[in-house]
Amino acid sequence: MGIKGKNDKMVVLACEDCKERNYTTTKNKKTNKERMELKKYCSSCKKHTVHKETK
Repeated sequence: MGIKGKNDKMVVLACEDCKERNYTTTKNKKTNKERMELKKYCSSCKKHTVHKETK
């Protein structure tokens, strides 16, 4: 999976409850300055939780 444009960067999403890194996605750093926050399924918690962008 390649990065779409030169402004798009690959980011890692980590679960807020167990702090496990589960997902990777792309984000346009020029238009979205703040950290990404999505509600996704965590396989270790076995439920939908908030996942935040990590460094």
